[in-house]
Amino acid sequence: MPKLKSNRGAAKRFKISGTGKARCFKPGKSHILTKKSPKRKRNLRKPETVGGTNMKAIRRLLPYS
Repeated sequence: MPKLKSNRGAAKRFKISGTGKARCFKPGKSHILTKKSPKRKRNLRKPETVGGTNMKAIRRLLPYS
């Protein structure tokens, strides 16, 4: 059986941590930043862990991570 290809879009957006959880960066940090408060922009910097509901789909998109 051939090797599975990982979804390249998902590979750029998600990283799997050592414990097996998926990490992603929050959306909304690329443009229209003038109306957002400094606190809001600061909180958008931090990565967040993906919820358990979406983990099955991410595992399917990233088979070898």
